[in-house]
Amino acid sequence: MRKLPRDISRQSGQAVGIAGQSALHDSAWLHVRGQARYIDDLPEPEGLLHAAVGHSEQAHARITNLDLSAVRAYPGVVAVITVADVPGHTDIGPVFPGDPVLASELVEHIGQPIFAVAATSHSAARKAARLAKVEYETLPAILNTREALDKSFFVRPSHTQQRGDPDQALAQAPHRLQGEINVGGQEHFYLESQAALAEPQEDGGMFVHTSSQHPSEVQKLVAEVLGLPIHSVQTEVRRMGGGFGGKETQAAALGCVAALLANVTGKPVKYRLSRPDDMVQTGKRHDFLNTYDIGFDDQGLIQGAEIMVAGRCGFSPDLSNAIVERAMFHSDNGYYLEQARVTGHCCKTHTVSNTAFRGFGGPQGMMVIEQAVDDIARHLQLDPLDVRKRNLYRPGRDTTHYGQVIEQHILPELVAQLEASSDYRTRRDEITAFNQQSPILKRGLALTPVKFGISFTAKHLNQAGALVLIYTDGSLHVNHGGTEMGQGLYIKIAQVVAAAFQVDVDKVKVSATRTDKVPNTSPTAASSGSDLNGMAALDACEKIKAGLVAFAAEHYGCKPEQVRFENNQVVAGEARLDWAEFVQKAYMNRVSLSSSGFYATPKIHYDFATGQGHPFLYYANGAACSEVVLDTLTGEYRVLRTDILHDVGQSLNPAIDIGQIEGGFVQGMGWLTTEELVYSDEGRLMTTGPATYKIPAVSDTPPDLRVSLLPASPNREATVFRSKAVGEPPLMLGIAVWSALRDAVASLNDYRYSPPLDTPATPERMLAAVNAARRWASVEQEAS
Repeated sequence: MRKLPRDISRQSGQAVGIAGQSALHDSAWLHVRGQARYIDDLPEPEGLLHAAVGHSEQAHARITNLDLSAVRAYPGVVAVITVADVPGHTDIGPVFPGDPVLASELVEHIGQPIFAVAATSHSAARKAARLAKVEYETLPAILNTREALDKSFFVRPSHTQQRGDPDQALAQAPHRLQGEINVGGQEHFYLESQAALAEPQEDGGMFVHTSSQHPSEVQKLVAEVLGLPIHSVQTEVRRMGGGFGGKETQAAALGCVAALLANVTGKPVKYRLSRPDDMVQTGKRHDFLNTYDIGFDDQGLIQGAEIMVAGRCGFSPDLSNAIVERAMFHSDNGYYLEQARVTGHCCKTHTVSNTAFRGFGGPQGMMVIEQAVDDIARHLQLDPLDVRKRNLYRPGRDTTHYGQVIEQHILPELVAQLEASSDYRTRRDEITAFNQQSPILKRGLALTPVKFGISFTAKHLNQAGALVLIYTDGSLHVNHGGTEMGQGLYIKIAQVVAAAFQVDVDKVKVSATRTDKVPNTSPTAASSGSDLNGMAALDACEKIKAGLVAFAAEHYGCKPEQVRFENNQVVAGEARLDWAEFVQKAYMNRVSLSSSGFYATPKIHYDFATGQGHPFLYYANGAACSEVVLDTLTGEYRVLRTDILHDVGQSLNPAIDIGQIEGGFVQGMGWLTTEELVYSDEGRLMTTGPATYKIPAVSDTPPDLRVSLLPASPNREATVFRSKAVGEPPLMLGIAVWSALRDAVASLNDYRYSPPLDTPATPERMLAAVNAARRWASVEQEAS
């Protein structure tokens, strides 16, 4: 049973743990005790086999010969399959085709699965998979974004959004700057690697335990590769050990391979990836090449902009079309671009297909405008914060380059509050004085905003279902289409249901997400888990309540408006009953105590042909102020302090939301500073584990980290209890660290020069930026 703090909410006449209050994560005690079950912790079914795949060692090649005799002969091997053994569909592309479940003749990245093995042990399967003899005809490989751009080599057509006449605005602007930035990718590095367990059923169907953010997609694709109707496959997700987008589409491949092997052998099959295999075989955050051409006046007010964002998509479309599109949507961040053109390219490379990652292209898009704003400030010798504030969306300057009107102006006041609470102006003066006196150590400071659109940009995904059951003892059971990956979605939905009936949250149980309870679910992604599933659960509750109110009014002889639910009781006129007692009476009087619920996000639309529309229901906002210190001799640095003010509307659970903000900021900081994906000239990933790929550690967290929620800021849209999404937006708060690092280097030239700084801003890149600043100073001195 969940243990909840008994706080002042009991004395104030409220049920404990309902929406709006802080409550423990539903699996918190299981996590800390090591009792929370993930795929690899489930009891092993009798006769369980283990899967592995043999994969390509070439980035782009044609297979001329495949000899699997040694694989089949290895002790413990029960079955070996190739694409020829797939009874149904062979392409498992989530939106567009291009992702073969197993390669046939053509391979297009190192790590692409060619065949699959089922063996009596995990070790035997992996060792056997290495024994294949594969002969290749090597083909030319394109491995980077710039080469793909030069050759117009794309996985999907390019797209343009335009507002006004940017060419004329740029030509007439008093000042004009151009720049570019290479924004690095990022490995998801979830604690639980990709995993699935497939069990054949007595009716010829398949049951799949999957570590997936999208169980309905796994269900559909498993059914398709097996040649079955969807109803013959069920999938279940109790929890994931992290997802971050990496398990939105790419978990399906493991479910399909495990199911194919289970179908061939008639035995349950588990397929889990080791960390190196996971990093080689699955996609990352897209790295981007971004450019800008921007015109502005003497005050730094942007008058025209030409922006390009180009994502390295890998060998297949996956979700890249939507990811590059979201980068385009967010290339303004929080700034009004009256005359602007934004172009997006989905570049094909012979590398693993990149995929969703927290922020879904938005962070990469924001980087280009944040670089431009910093460059404008240095060019005019203004404080970057002043340039940012002047360009923020505000009434009268509130239409985006894709035609959506900003209806709730949060950022100007939010930024002003953080500027004051972080003592930005005082610290700016202190840091400038410090840098003038310190020849080696330089400090930097930056305050950057975040405006992030909330909704799936694919309209049909903005829907959710839920199932709410009330039992005769007053306990409640909830099932919904969202998945739990550690972010606290289950506890939030439990709190929503508890609030609907005004009962303690420990009376509510949320069970594993299953496709045979709530069908056709959307992925838990796009920061929409609470918005969609919370509203669906609330809809189910309201349907049940309507029946309960009608019963109470009739049974106790009062008007329906005199029936209310409060503090674990039901009041009907003069009658006051304990919740469980009332539920028992309703049951005895044959009142329905269960209902399904449904929600579809209103208002959203987008016309791809015109590049205009209203793709987001609302925007989430926040800002971060970060201070760093840089050693200009080595390029090493530390983050000293970060202040964050973030808007989550009327928070469903302040403790969970603050945790999400802290985690999102640190993950964003890691993306921009320490997490570097390194590939060989042949396209082979060289950073395949924690020894070579550095996620931020506890020691990298700012020793002074101050996180606050913006008070009194309910969502003006009718979201669940007027809350706002909190999953992805905080990641982009990490941009403040990158901007502060540039600020530290700019101090070498009295803030007159903005050095190029690709990400991640490793010490090596920081040292290169320092050297570039010194070279600039030398050129300036010679010219004068």
